[in-house]
Amino acid sequence: MMRDVKRRIAFFLCMILLLTSSCTAVDSSKSENNPEKEDKIQIGMSFDSFVIERWQRDRDIFVSMAKELGAEVNVQNANGDIEEQKKQIDYFIKKEMDVIVIICIDSEGLKEHVQKAKEAGIKIIAYDRLINNADVDLYISFDNEKVGTMMAQALVDEGIGGGSVLMLGGSAADNNVSLVEHGFREVMEENNVQILDSMHADGWKAELAASYVYDHMDVVAQADAIMCGNDDLASKVVHALSEKRMAGNILVVGQDADLEACQRIVEGTQVMTVYKPVEKLAQRAAECAVQLARGEEMKGADVSMLPNGSFEVPYIGLEPISVNEDNINEVIIGSGFHLKEDVYLNVPGKMP
Repeated sequence: MMRDVKRRIAFFLCMILLLTSSCTAVDSSKSENNPEKEDKIQIGMSFDSFVIERWQRDRDIFVSMAKELGAEVNVQNANGDIEEQKKQIDYFIKKEMDVIVIICIDSEGLKEHVQKAKEAGIKIIAYDRLINNADVDLYISFDNEKVGTMMAQALVDEGIGGGSVLMLGGSAADNNVSLVEHGFREVMEENNVQILDSMHADGWKAELAASYVYDHMDVVAQADAIMCGNDDLASKVVHALSEKRMAGNILVVGQDADLEACQRIVEGTQVMTVYKPVEKLAQRAAECAVQLARGEEMKGADVSMLPNGSFEVPYIGLEPISVNEDNINEVIIGSGFHLKEDVYLNVPGKMP
């Protein structure tokens, strides 16, 4: 009897061992069959906000390109809050991202968090906006000083020489703003144009530019032109001018080639905008992110070095394009950036 019991116990012990071994083998095979899941490049992307129209396009193109290259992208939106952006960087560090791409809110406010990420072995890309005094692995943007030069030259071509202009700029915390304004001011000075006044819209809040127009109509009435930091600001400014029946009488320039800006150009209430081929920027940035994740150096004919205060950082600067009524069909519609019927929505009779 005891012998039978012992045999049964031995039998059950063997069965348990076999089942445990079988389960372990299945789990092991799953891991071995999916090494790419563990090795897939992880990219964290922190946006300032999506208030500016173009950022959604940048996001979609970057994510799509990164996916084609075998990477996964975790997109976060800081909604214009620098403290929130710092938390997002900390989160990406905790998640052990390979690369963090930052569209910074404050060019001076992230150097410590960039350093924390670097110490964790994470590569950093400053996307479109330079992060000052931070050891970033790449800064990729457009030639922002040239953007300002183009905006100014458009006004000169309209005959503003010897006249006066207002400068309603974007956030002073954005390093690009100072570069754009430097290029703009140089051309204005060369053409004897008086700058009546200037202001900066904190957080790129377009309503602040409109408020300036409403609150300073005495100054606005003296201006031959208004330089707007981007097309979103220009939208609010032109709306304010329309209410005062001044739209079209004061020259307005902006940048980003937002759809409404292109509509205003063909309508005659905005002189020009600066088109930035964001698809090229986003695709190149995604390629660079994957290269950095693989430990490859940033090399190429388009890569140079740029000082950001404390460091010399690799820099890729793409060329912007000045757009007015003469070339909007070729540059904007021809490239597929906006559809012809959308651009000419309000003036179908002018549609080519």
